[in-house]
Amino acid sequence: MINWRKRLSENDLLLVLSLVVGIACGLASVLLKIGIEQMQEGAAMLTGKPGMGILKLVLPGVGMFLSLLFVRYVIKDNIGHGVTKVLVAVSKNESRIKPHNTWSSLVSSCVTIGLGGSVGAEAPIVYTGAAIGSNVARIMGLSYKNMTILVGCGAAGAVAGIFKAPLAGVLFTLEILLFNISMSSILPLLLSTISATVVSYFCLGDATSFECTLEPFIMRNIPFYVVLAVICALTSIYFTRTTLWLESKMRKIGNVYVRWIFAAVCLGLLIYLFPPLFGEGYGVLGQLLNGHEPVLDGSPLADVSSSVWFLPVFFVLVLIMKVFSMSFTNAGGGVGGTFGPTLFVGGIAGFIVARSLNIFLGPDSALIPEQNFVLVGMAATMAGVMQAPMTAIFLIAEISGGYDLLIPLILTATVSYGLTRMFEKYSIYTKRIAQKGELLTHDSDQAVLTLLKTSDLIESDFKTVRIDDTLGQLVEAVAGSSRNIFPVLDSMNRFQGYVSLEDIRKDMFHRSRYNTLHVFNFMKSAPAYVMVDEKMDSVMLKFEKTEAWSLPVVDADRTYIGFVSKSKIFSAYRNQLKEVSHD
Repeated sequence: MINWRKRLSENDLLLVLSLVVGIACGLASVLLKIGIEQMQEGAAMLTGKPGMGILKLVLPGVGMFLSLLFVRYVIKDNIGHGVTKVLVAVSKNESRIKPHNTWSSLVSSCVTIGLGGSVGAEAPIVYTGAAIGSNVARIMGLSYKNMTILVGCGAAGAVAGIFKAPLAGVLFTLEILLFNISMSSILPLLLSTISATVVSYFCLGDATSFECTLEPFIMRNIPFYVVLAVICALTSIYFTRTTLWLESKMRKIGNVYVRWIFAAVCLGLLIYLFPPLFGEGYGVLGQLLNGHEPVLDGSPLADVSSSVWFLPVFFVLVLIMKVFSMSFTNAGGGVGGTFGPTLFVGGIAGFIVARSLNIFLGPDSALIPEQNFVLVGMAATMAGVMQAPMTAIFLIAEISGGYDLLIPLILTATVSYGLTRMFEKYSIYTKRIAQKGELLTHDSDQAVLTLLKTSDLIESDFKTVRIDDTLGQLVEAVAGSSRNIFPVLDSMNRFQGYVSLEDIRKDMFHRSRYNTLHVFNFMKSAPAYVMVDEKMDSVMLKFEKTEAWSLPVVDADRTYIGFVSKSKIFSAYRNQLKEVSHD
């Protein structure tokens, strides 16, 4: 290792590396944004030529196919659902993320989104940033605790870089990614997000991500913001449940090429009917945030009705179908996230509520500021879907400069989050892994249990005996063992029970009984079995119910593996707690 590395303590090194990771994540964010913009401009030039408009329905499928081939034959790994993958890496893989993830998500998402895929670039850049942090930490030999912090620095830097929002990057990591954090970890996160933001400003200019013209906040509109919060909570529940349901249905199409064809055709049809579904949809959000009438780009539905209710109804359908277009894009081989679609759906929900209120209240009433509701709806829906209200509030304020709307931002995000939590315990990122018992939480005890693996705690130095062995053979096993428990197996090595030293003590000194008594005369049944891949919280529940001190570990065929003991678990628990606790 180079000399300066030896002279630095690990905590000091962490600060230096957080700055390095932030710069790298800022550059990665810039590359992704430029790459997507260049591809979008090329696609726009191509589809803008006479007679070539039909390509707008085909290009998203082409992007999905190119991404599919890249992932399947070049990367040969599943790189979708970036934020969820980061959570799994922290909980199951000791915060280690494969080196190819430092660039593979950039390439695939750039192709997917640049050619019109209806997903967001934020989750891929978060996965990229976390991978940068993980691999830098691995190369420099950091501990699990500091590697996890550097993973968080990478994710925070990625969010800060792509949105130019340093505070939102820190809050994103605190609320969504890191299960146990303290003030000592804040400094590395701040260094990472500030450096990433500076790089983004330097390369892309000082304009905010969403330029908008907002109206002043008026207190009398608070009841309408509460209505918006309720609508956004319902939207959040719909978004989360429908996305996970659609993904499970699409996975049932086993052939990836058949799945791609189906997804590409469905996505093309949706874009034909609802042009705002093409790409991220940020162009439409920009129009709404500046109070402009949205351009529907030649939708065949645009001429159906001239009613004042046409636009609200049209965008209700857009809101509903955005979830489908996003799921089709990911299922068809594209790589993108739900972060961007969440912002899009929230903005659309805000527009629908504001426009509907203005129509319902009539022209004689003071108008509800539609662009304000679009912006606030983005925060409220994000708070519900991601269950991260602080991130939602300050991200939206930072990317729009809408600090004058902090009161409605806080109000709607809080109400939406609270209502959503009543029906959905987990966010769209955590629900999948929570169902598998792999989710780390901010509860240190539960986090440690999630990190502990049964397979790592198995003790296999027990002398085994056969069920029909004599007492004499059992005594020989006792003489060669330092244990007081002896697993009893059959001829297929399946666990049948156990014999304890205490049970044979009164007979083992009578040689006359060595050939007349057998193991089955002393054997006891185990009060419970532990499976080799069983979750630790389930194992602890079995110990609690049986009041046993040791339990046998077996595989699916009940083949004996070893024993796991309370003392071993407690020792590992203490060591793991030291690892995850931040000083």
